[in-house]
Amino acid sequence: MRKESLRHASNPCCPLSKGLDDEEFYQVASTGACMTLSSSVGLMYFYCSRLPADGYFKPIPRCVIDKQMGLCTLLLPKSCPIQTVCVQGNIKNLKKIACFEACKKLHQIGALTDNLVPDIVFEENDVEEFEKEPYNDDQPIFFPPELVNKGSLDSMTKYYCYLMELKQNFDYEVPVHNIMLLVRNQFDMDEKSVNIELEVDRGTLTVNMKYIGLIRLNSDQVILCRRFQLAVFQVLMDRKAEKLAEVLCDHTLGNNSEIDYLLLPSNYVGQSPLIDWLSVTSVTFSYEKAWKNHVNCNAGMIQTKSGLVCTCMVQNSLVSTPHNGHAYIISGLLTNINANSLLRLSDGRLMTYKEYYEQRHGINFCYSEVSFLAGRHIFPVQNHIQRCRKQKEKGITISYWKTFCRETKIFVVSESSNALVELPPELCCVLMSPISILEAITTKKCLENFHLESLETLGDSFLKYAVCQQLFKKNQNHHEGLLSIRKDKIISNTALSMLGCDKKLPGFIRDEPFDPKDWMIPGYNCGNYSLNEETLCNAKKIYVRGRRKLKCKKVADVVEALIGAYLSTGGEAAGLLFLDWIGISIDFTNISYERHFKVRAEKFVNVQHFESLLHYSFQDPSLLVEALTHGSYMLAEIPGCYQVVGSVFSFKFKLTIINTFSLQRLEFLGDSVLDYLITLHLYNKYPGITPGLLTDLRSASVNNNCYALSAVKAGFHKHILQSSQKLYKDIKETVESFQELSLEYTFGWESEKSFPKVLGDVMESLAGAIFVDSGYKKEIVFQSIRPLLEPMITPETMTVHPVKELYELCQKEHYELRKAIVSYEDGISSITIEVEANGKVFKHTSTACDKKMAKKLASKEVLKSLKGANFS
Repeated sequence: MRKESLRHASNPCCPLSKGLDDEEFYQVASTGACMTLSSSVGLMYFYCSRLPADGYFKPIPRCVIDKQMGLCTLLLPKSCPIQTVCVQGNIKNLKKIACFEACKKLHQIGALTDNLVPDIVFEENDVEEFEKEPYNDDQPIFFPPELVNKGSLDSMTKYYCYLMELKQNFDYEVPVHNIMLLVRNQFDMDEKSVNIELEVDRGTLTVNMKYIGLIRLNSDQVILCRRFQLAVFQVLMDRKAEKLAEVLCDHTLGNNSEIDYLLLPSNYVGQSPLIDWLSVTSVTFSYEKAWKNHVNCNAGMIQTKSGLVCTCMVQNSLVSTPHNGHAYIISGLLTNINANSLLRLSDGRLMTYKEYYEQRHGINFCYSEVSFLAGRHIFPVQNHIQRCRKQKEKGITISYWKTFCRETKIFVVSESSNALVELPPELCCVLMSPISILEAITTKKCLENFHLESLETLGDSFLKYAVCQQLFKKNQNHHEGLLSIRKDKIISNTALSMLGCDKKLPGFIRDEPFDPKDWMIPGYNCGNYSLNEETLCNAKKIYVRGRRKLKCKKVADVVEALIGAYLSTGGEAAGLLFLDWIGISIDFTNISYERHFKVRAEKFVNVQHFESLLHYSFQDPSLLVEALTHGSYMLAEIPGCYQVVGSVFSFKFKLTIINTFSLQRLEFLGDSVLDYLITLHLYNKYPGITPGLLTDLRSASVNNNCYALSAVKAGFHKHILQSSQKLYKDIKETVESFQELSLEYTFGWESEKSFPKVLGDVMESLAGAIFVDSGYKKEIVFQSIRPLLEPMITPETMTVHPVKELYELCQKEHYELRKAIVSYEDGISSITIEVEANGKVFKHTSTACDKKMAKKLASKEVLKSLKGANFS
């Protein structure tokens, strides 16, 4: 019907027929939309039907007619910006006249659009069209320009030097060594240094990166450094000795690479940027040089597979054993072990090393008395920058600094590879010597202070808080339904992803685990790693190194996480600046909120009682009345009015206009305020908890069940102003059921009955009332509301929602959680949850007044069955 109407609406309209001249009409000049006395009644009912409602109250216009006086009073719902219209005239047309005048006024104040349809209909259609906007999931992957060089090598090339100081906060036999990062373009760093705390098996490793000055290298030195870097990374990446030998022999590798940065061992002592040239020159090792330079060395010579070498050159060398193709790091000599020493096999048998190599590899030793070498396996490279979380957890990098970090990995050794290997020297070929940066500690986690999910949770709550406050102030005649639609349009994933794409954020996002095998070694020209230049919104140059698919929600998550990052480091001012940069303009201070009337609050609520409960004294007690007024309640008197008296068609009318007088608008505001306050409290109080736990704590603390239980404990349900018998009955039953529950904690997962939403809404509307009355001071709101929520949930007392717990259990144990079967009958929801686990089917059906409660109850029962099942 809507499509057909729109199709006809596109055709030119015929002039109004002459027959309508007898009936007055109202026409909008800009659109030609027309309303008559007769059509105004239907329009009035349609407008009211789109106002906020719940299961206890349906907003409709009501007419009170005084036949003797020829008067009609049209009473409109509280969420309508016009409350009453009084008219006088022909008794037959009184209702039409009242609706006609009300619709005219609604159009004049913008509640009806120029097409004479409710504003919320226009907003919903606008959102529907907005959500249809196509999203291109083919997004670029950015590469930092500081690591790129498009030019050729000069006779003396300038590099900016950054020292990575590695400090191990634990004792271990293998020390870590500082690393020097050399780049062609200086980083745009706000701080003089960047500190990263890495968590490792034995403790923590502190990385401090700081700029220490310039260095100039001639072309031979640059090529030497590139060869060293390429050799080190090559052996770390694939651990194949024959591949490394190829790299060492090819002196042209890395000469023309676009990617130009160097990671080198450093012996910096605080005076000048110094490279550990002794290690770097290890790439030039040859037996001929080793023999000539160490003829007179007192350390002695040792026979290797390729020739004689001084024992001092074997220390800290990289060797290969051609008989098995492995590469090892040599840490020294095993003076008590040679070919005649006994070796214990895995089955317990004993034989000499000489016998073992002869039987296993067919090798006969020539030097049985020579001491063996102590070697370690070349370790498998692990992801050092990515925190070692399970793959199911998010791994999105949310800042430019982390983008750089992913391109300058620090590779370290796995603890599982620390076992010594006894190597016969005559089977070893020395590839590089001496070299000592190859061993360190593999980390389990990195950047522990940066949790995308935690920052996302914080940013999401602040964004909602900021947008809701702005909408509440700027649109003082708009009801909660319209405000909610406008809020969702601003903070939806679609909207945030569009803003993020406009600022080219997707190119910085990393949402896949780092795979060392796919990493391009700097200087390795394999022909499949091209960089294309692009310009960012701030005119800064960036490079694109490829493209990949990226979902809309991931972009939105990063936008929220960046809001949280700015908020956590620079406060709300920084958060607002980022919002403005991304395209969401928020003004907290320059928008005033005016209330056009006050009521005698003492006639409706016990103000002193509430002020003692809330520990707050209201400047405007009418806000307290508004916070407790349900939409079904009709005030006994109109405390103030704005009257218009005129003469139309020989009758008189007066129009009463007052602001919305129910808890819905304050609930809209208070919901966002409490959400932000509680999220901020949890984020600051538990800085060390995992992002997932923070999300769970927030979910358990910010929900209708939690607020409803708190409202009942405080006795707020006794003071709600409402005129619905069904609501009264449901509240009474809910309070009685609470007596069967333990109210020690307030997250409400234990309840097996649905809570009337108004109970939770009252807690939020009271928070909104205090927020407005105090001049928008959120700290005062938290001081007032927090005691009502005590004891607040902690990591020790929290229990996971049954629906989430079941989902996580099925994921962990690889059970099949089948799609829920949902049905409705007479306003009752019925949900069946079914899980197949190890060939057995566990199923339960629950019914409740709302879908969420039914799903929770069904999930609880299936969980009980799964936990008690015997799968043996």
